[in-house]
Amino acid sequence: MNALPTDKIHIRDLALRCIIGVYAKERDAAQEVVINITLWADLARAGRSDDLADTVDYKAVKNAIIAMVEASRFQLIETLAETIAAICLAADGVAAARVLVEKPGALTGARTVGVELFRRNPE
Repeated sequence: MNALPTDKIHIRDLALRCIIGVYAKERDAAQEVVINITLWADLARAGRSDDLADTVDYKAVKNAIIAMVEASRFQLIETLAETIAAICLAADGVAAARVLVEKPGALTGARTVGVELFRRNPE
């Protein structure tokens, strides 16, 4: 398997609302989720050219994630995280993605609960 590029793009603290949860009370109204993403990509060419065509269009990635999350009705944050990772890996130039999805207030006494995963493109 090829080594990952050392360059990264971070999307931090993307707060969205969606239907998420396994319990009936969680299925009635949208809840907040907070998403943090790291994308591994080779950014050297973009650093030299200053051209969007030479990098990952992270605004397009963010917009695709927002559209999916706000329309989703998953039971598990694991499934939400996996689907976000797939969107990230579909973007041109992304070699790998780390996705952390947190659900604030999901557990009494805890600020948040979250699922973090790492996925690579199989190139």
